[in-house]
Amino acid sequence: MHKILANTLFLGKDIIYLTECHSTNDEAIRLFKLGQVIEGSIVYTEKQTKGKGQRGNRWYSEPGKNLTFSLVLTPLFLDATEQFYLNMAISVGVQEVLAAYVAGTLIKWPNDFVHISQGKLGGMLIENSVSGNGIEMSVVGLGLNINQVEFPFPTATSLAKIGGSAIYLEEFFRVLIASLEKYYLLLKQGKRQQIREAYLRHLYRLGQWASYADKDPFTGKIIGVSPSGKLLIKKQNAETVGFSFKEVTFL
Repeated sequence: MHKILANTLFLGKDIIYLTECHSTNDEAIRLFKLGQVIEGSIVYTEKQTKGKGQRGNRWYSEPGKNLTFSLVLTPLFLDATEQFYLNMAISVGVQEVLAAYVAGTLIKWPNDFVHISQGKLGGMLIENSVSGNGIEMSVVGLGLNINQVEFPFPTATSLAKIGGSAIYLEEFFRVLIASLEKYYLLLKQGKRQQIREAYLRHLYRLGQWASYADKDPFTGKIIGVSPSGKLLIKKQNAETVGFSFKEVTFL
């Protein structure tokens, strides 16, 4: 997995392979601050001992069975208020490849990838460094369940568990990085509406009445995502509320 990728323009031309590390995001940030990685660099490990998820959750992955890595990007073309467009571009790039292997894969706001009936396939954690000029550096951490078939949580699943057969990790990784690069370059070209439309087409629970909770449980329908990344939910009383990352729970 630490070969230079030949099918991309800049992503994966520099791959730092670690047999084990605490967090690929932390390592990527450290190396960037030292000037040892550039845009397109990937920090990859088979065993992540302290993987981070959204809201400080831990990410558990069986060594050698899944993909755990971080991309280094420098999206200076994005203003600080446009951070969620990067989230959407990465989400669409991941979902497109997952869907090529298993039908029924969706993007779950804000940072997860799920199968419509089987559960969580993976997640991402994007950490941005913002300056007056825009987003100086983004580290995109991805953890995707590929060949692991037993999980400590009943809500988790994998491509192999759903599809019934193991997947060649190196080929999946190669295709995934090419897809991520494609959507990142579309974003760089200003194709925000194209990315937004693709994101909404594959958004979990869009247009469906379902159960949520903020301070109290409620029934609502996701109607979209705001430019700043808030989840827009229409409640049964016809009120539409925009929720930030930690303000609403899917029930």
